[in-house]
Amino acid sequence: MPHEPQPQSPDELDAEAVRTWSSLALAALGRAREDIDAINVYPVADADTGTNLYLTAESADRALDEAFGKASGSAPDVTDATPRTSLAQAVRAYAYGALVGARGNSGTILAQLLRGVADVLGGEPGEPGEREPGRLLALALTRAAEEAYGAVAHPVEGTMLTVAAAAARAGEAAGSAAGTAADVARAAYDGARAALAETPGQLAALGRAGVVDAGGCGLVAVLGALWQALSGQAPAPEPVRGRAVPVPQTPEPCAQEDEGPAYEVVYLLEATEAAVGELRERLDGLGDSLVVVGGEGLWNVHVHVDDPGAAVEAGVVAGRPYRIRITHFGDERRRARGARAQRAVVAVVPGEGLAGLCGEAGATAVLVRPGQAPAVADLVDAIRRAHAREVVLLPGGAELRAIAAAAAERARADGVRVAVVPTRSAVQGLAALAVHDPEGSFDEDVVAMTAAAGATRYGELAVAERQSFTSAGICQAGDVLGLIDGDVAVIGPSLAETAVAVLERMLGSGGELVTLVLGPEVPDTLAEHLEAHVQHGHLAVDTVTYHGGRYSAPLLIGVE
Repeated sequence: MPHEPQPQSPDELDAEAVRTWSSLALAALGRAREDIDAINVYPVADADTGTNLYLTAESADRALDEAFGKASGSAPDVTDATPRTSLAQAVRAYAYGALVGARGNSGTILAQLLRGVADVLGGEPGEPGEREPGRLLALALTRAAEEAYGAVAHPVEGTMLTVAAAAARAGEAAGSAAGTAADVARAAYDGARAALAETPGQLAALGRAGVVDAGGCGLVAVLGALWQALSGQAPAPEPVRGRAVPVPQTPEPCAQEDEGPAYEVVYLLEATEAAVGELRERLDGLGDSLVVVGGEGLWNVHVHVDDPGAAVEAGVVAGRPYRIRITHFGDERRRARGARAQRAVVAVVPGEGLAGLCGEAGATAVLVRPGQAPAVADLVDAIRRAHAREVVLLPGGAELRAIAAAAAERARADGVRVAVVPTRSAVQGLAALAVHDPEGSFDEDVVAMTAAAGATRYGELAVAERQSFTSAGICQAGDVLGLIDGDVAVIGPSLAETAVAVLERMLGSGGELVTLVLGPEVPDTLAEHLEAHVQHGHLAVDTVTYHGGRYSAPLLIGVE
């Protein structure tokens, strides 16, 4: 049950006001979601800005609900929740929820705007004159705009940033005139609306399409909800409805639709501020639309690139990336035109480098950590993001087949034809991807991918954590275990010796191609050693090496 907005005093700026603001903003974005999606032409015409803003606000609202001590969806008790939650706790939770759930370029910027608000409203009291609610809110809006501009590598006017800056200026003027918090919010809302109407004249892509900026339109909705929450006046005037002038049925083609990087890469990152500074420089050289938001050790990274693997690897160098999402813009542009791809592949992979590799191959990757399994909802979401009539799902582990089957059933209810190829290892998934033929018939493609996966024997090296009985005998803590087709076949003292023993056993029944996937702490010299061993003893066998990245096993081996 959603939180029921409570009436506020015009100058009351407390935790309940933040909670009401969140509920109203989520509702406003829900109403405007499709309209905003429809006018999304910059920086990529992928018709998802409204959806991304809504999902970001939903994550923020859920975190705020938890801060009030209530699980999402339960009926809140305002009388006992309000005294336990301070303004500082509320705004920090609101900003944190947006940060960890930010989607797309617009959602990432919204998260940084909320962080700027939290930095002021959740910080230490300033000078006496700055403690007045109206003045405090004006300072918060100014900080929000400044931090948002700072988070974007190359700010462009005529966008959400321009609308945020105009809102801050208008709010600052009202705050300087001793206005109440509600006065400041109304001034910011009006300033944002006026700035939004001017965006088609500031950005050529908007002018050609005859629309206002989609992200700015969403921000107007959020600021309208803020004014409504503080004023108690309901309903607030609806935000500008998107189109500044009628959009022609067949718009002139925009160059941006056919140019620019092919992938969007988004991930959360645990890293120091110094490491993030270096990451910004590295990612800026890889692509565009770079936005890095957050702080205090947790960041949300968003970038458009042609090499998603390199973008993920840059995150690995900087710190610990997770919740990695790689989206191919070809799929998003088809969705923006209302057209589905005929066929797509969704692959579950245990390594960031593997996720990037699958993304480069055109698949939608779902990253899992060791010992963890994706939820059914995660796979359903990936199938929907693939936006295809037909989807081949590669679970990548025998223990994940039931989850994959459940996700496939749910997707079929949405009208998507889904087949699960029972891959039991990431290397089997790579073999299946190698023969994937999106132009052939669905049944033939599934049969070919299943045959390729089944013909690939898979091995893995792991380090024993304790003494244990295995199918190859008793192992001690620190021993290297060599698994073949899921069973321990070799127990060795080192990675190199065990890997050679595993390879020899796997090649004993023949093979034409060896695939090696190195873990994050395994040196390239091991791959070179194994490749030389294969060349010396098996002249007709080729070897290919990939880097699995963070979360991958020390070594995966495939023999086809």
